[in-house]
Amino acid sequence: MSTKKTMTYRNLGRCGTKVSLYSLGGWTTFGGSVTDESMVKTIIYAAFEAGINFFDIADIYAKGESERFMGKVLREFPRHELVISSKVFWPMSDDINDAGLSRKHIMESVEKTLKRIGTDYLDLYFCHRFDVNTPVEETARAMDDLVHQGKVIYWGTSEWTGAQLRLAHAVCDSRNLYAPQVEQPQYSLLARSKFEQDVVPATDELGMGTVVWSPLASGLLTGKYDQGIPAHSRLAQIDWLKDSLYTEDRLAKVIAFGKRAATLGVSRTQLALAWAASNPAVSSVILGATRIEQLQENLGALRVGLTPDLKAELQALFPI
Repeated sequence: MSTKKTMTYRNLGRCGTKVSLYSLGGWTTFGGSVTDESMVKTIIYAAFEAGINFFDIADIYAKGESERFMGKVLREFPRHELVISSKVFWPMSDDINDAGLSRKHIMESVEKTLKRIGTDYLDLYFCHRFDVNTPVEETARAMDDLVHQGKVIYWGTSEWTGAQLRLAHAVCDSRNLYAPQVEQPQYSLLARSKFEQDVVPATDELGMGTVVWSPLASGLLTGKYDQGIPAHSRLAQIDWLKDSLYTEDRLAKVIAFGKRAATLGVSRTQLALAWAASNPAVSSVILGATRIEQLQENLGALRVGLTPDLKAELQALFPI
């Protein structure tokens, strides 16, 4: 599979670094549901050959195993051709200070992350949630120091509100600190309101890029759950996802969505991904894959064109 020539790239907001329109993430997969090293290597190699340059990880994914599994493969590629991210916030142990966005936790966590991945620096380092217990200035100064130390190129946020992003930028601007350059929010046809109404106005104003997760609503948009919740699926394992996504009303819309995709001669997966990528505020759409065939189908979204009428039709089916 060589779609490198068809991959497109976008800037991370108002900065010079470019990321592939579709990227590969490790949430619940590498080191979690996929522990066969040869399979991990096969999928990551296929992604790289397809033109994917952005690989998204987090320390909390499989408690560090995602960083280890993905890092072992990524070390085989030229480092300058990769954009590697990780994240910090969630507890990594029972220790009282091994969580949050304190200077102590950030400084200790980045060293562990770099070691697990096997790299000297991260291109992106995300604050995985907003920390109400730590002053924003403390977090921003720690991230600014990591940039000056060369351990992080850009820092970012994940699942922050527009108000929190504006606060972080105001603090950084007033103290001449590097400000967050990228936000990682959830975004799909089934999760539109926060991103479109709150996050995008702030990121556009602040010059930030966005790299969005769960564009397939954890598989709901693919038809995977049309007949119920399969054992070992994400919704079977993660209660908060099931509670937020799995409703009769949404299933009915997903089935109607599937019929529309069929008339276009594309899969639901490809149509959903192409819709997410069609938003100009999106820098990259993060994919998850447990099989090579799954990755190949996902990348078929590059061949799906969305007319303004089709986009409006889909958004009417899944209103905010």
